[in-house]
Amino acid sequence: MSKIKKILIAVSVLLLVFSLTNLARMLVGDYIEQQKIKSLTEAWAEGSDTGQAKVLPLAAKSREPVMLPEFRELYERNSDIVGWLSVDNTRINYPIMQNPQDPEYYLNRDFDQKKTKSGLPFLDAHSRINGSDILLIHGHHMKSGWMFKDLSKYKNESFYKEHATFQFSTLYEKEEYEIIAVILSKVYRKSDDVFKYYQIDKVRTPAEFDDYVQNIKKLALYDTGVTAQYGDKLIVLSTCEYSTDNGRLAVVARKRK
Repeated sequence: MSKIKKILIAVSVLLLVFSLTNLARMLVGDYIEQQKIKSLTEAWAEGSDTGQAKVLPLAAKSREPVMLPEFRELYERNSDIVGWLSVDNTRINYPIMQNPQDPEYYLNRDFDQKKTKSGLPFLDAHSRINGSDILLIHGHHMKSGWMFKDLSKYKNESFYKEHATFQFSTLYEKEEYEIIAVILSKVYRKSDDVFKYYQIDKVRTPAEFDDYVQNIKKLALYDTGVTAQYGDKLIVLSTCEYSTDNGRLAVVARKRK
């Protein structure tokens, strides 16, 4: 066997080992992340089942709202939790986070505030769980399928028709939302004179709210037959979409009354 062939074989073996090592590392990492999420959903479910778990100090006064039992253990672990999002028949069943000091803190942090690629879904800096007409929630589109990748299923109208609503709970109230529109957009340059669904800080007046909804409906991939008007509360679930540079997919829904 020639020296060149030996070198090529050695290089090929090294590349194979390198690839397998990276694959193993990725699979182990995914498994660890799955276990973390599993522990959170179990804590959420157990809290819901017990129903009468101890009340935190903030809920002790009779005049103040009482925290839902599902949140109590999780809130004790991390008070940055502001809600819980669940979409049937998807892997979307996560806590929603918001760090008051750093709006993008959970872009790459887990529930215990450790560094992680997948992060957790988090509330936009311009949204407040109590007081905002529009709650914009960001989440990664992970190749493993975790976080908000399953939102891409809403590109198909047939999936929407079977999953026209989703559940969102604040610390004090269980809520259901019905989908207004599914849109494809992108992150534009500041100078681009175009509708930017993520600029919710510019939606302040009734007219601006109605204009926001009209623009969302214009971008809709299909007609849901559902709309919204000023006074409705909206949730916008936003994630990356890779058919274009800086692409975004957003699912927009209104709170059911």
